[in-house]
Amino acid sequence: MSLTLYQLDGCPWCEKVADRLDELDVEYESVWVEALHSERDEVKRVSGQRAVPVLVDDETGVTMNESANILEYIDTTYAEA
Repeated sequence: MSLTLYQLDGCPWCEKVADRLDELDVEYESVWVEALHSERDEVKRVSGQRAVPVLVDDETGVTMNESANILEYIDTTYAEA
């Protein structure tokens, strides 16, 4: 799987990103993170910070956070013209 979405259950920003990926029928792997920031070691390892959502695109080498940035990236990279 080339796309991985780190997300938190109940996070509205995470849901927006997941919904957009689903709308575009883009396959991705979900990694559910702990509610406590202090326990989000994997997110910190891949992105340098502990906030979610975080999208990792292995195919393009992109790792990003902030839902607005991720949504723009998804639309630019995966939406059909």
